[in-house]
Amino acid sequence: MIMQDKDLFTYLPSDNPKVPAAEFPFRHHQPVQMRFTDIDMLGHLNNNVYLTFMDLAKVEYFAAVLPEGMDWRSINAVVVHIACDFYAPSYFNESLEVWTTVTSVSTHSFKMEQRIVNSVTGQTKCVGHTVMAGFDPKTATGRAIDRTWVAAVEAYEQRSL
Repeated sequence: MIMQDKDLFTYLPSDNPKVPAAEFPFRHHQPVQMRFTDIDMLGHLNNNVYLTFMDLAKVEYFAAVLPEGMDWRSINAVVVHIACDFYAPSYFNESLEVWTTVTSVSTHSFKMEQRIVNSVTGQTKCVGHTVMAGFDPKTATGRAIDRTWVAAVEAYEQRSL
């Protein structure tokens, strides 16, 4: 079930007891479009497509957070870990959205939570967790997370990280 209050999306308790409660509300949601080729031999959305949907939502999240927009020639963070727990299958023509939030920030990395849900029923399909680390593309080495970016995320999420 989904509760929407303007730009704030919060999960109500799931009818599936295995789905963990969300620690934070979600201010960003991205509808995604399924293609016929995304379906596997069992008639389900293929598991790697969920990660593709999450990547798309990350791009849109960063574009929403940064008022000046993203400069894709100077990406300053890379994925260093991703995990996804699946709770319900998705089927062709199902209305899906990816909900995204940053859950924490440290000096050199930040964590994100993403959930793919049926936008009509609110059923949680999967919960993904990503760790991204600061990165300098010119030197191909790690670096600290830009504090200006952290301030922009905190303003967008309306909470301290």
